[in-house]
Amino acid sequence: MKHVFLNSLMIAGLMGGLALVAPFVTPVNAQEGHPLTGSWHGTWGASANQRSPLFIYMKWDNKNVVGTLNPGPNGAPLKTVTLDPAKWMVHIESDAKDKSGAMVHIVADGKLENLGSYNRTITGTWTQGSAKGDFAITRD
Repeated sequence: MKHVFLNSLMIAGLMGGLALVAPFVTPVNAQEGHPLTGSWHGTWGASANQRSPLFIYMKWDNKNVVGTLNPGPNGAPLKTVTLDPAKWMVHIESDAKDKSGAMVHIVADGKLENLGSYNRTITGTWTQGSAKGDFAITRD
């Protein structure tokens, strides 16, 4: 009888302790970070038949979104990345080399969609030098 009473006290104490700690435990998978952080892939172009591959890496550095357009030997750092959370609009600027090696200014304006999904998307307009078109990227 004594052992049953002691076991009951131990279980009650353990449950009480868990009840005190539970409010401070946050599920790890709920902490995803900044909505733009990650690797994004897709295409841009003036028409459905004229598309160029596109890869963008972005990361929140606790102050700004930083990253690289088409990382690799010819990658270009992102100069400006802004997010308007009221409308979920994204603005990206970079300077990169075109196929001839000349520097061109790139501006992308798009809407962040599928926010509830890890594989969210950004679609919008793309301007690269004098070329204009649309773009669509998906986070990997």
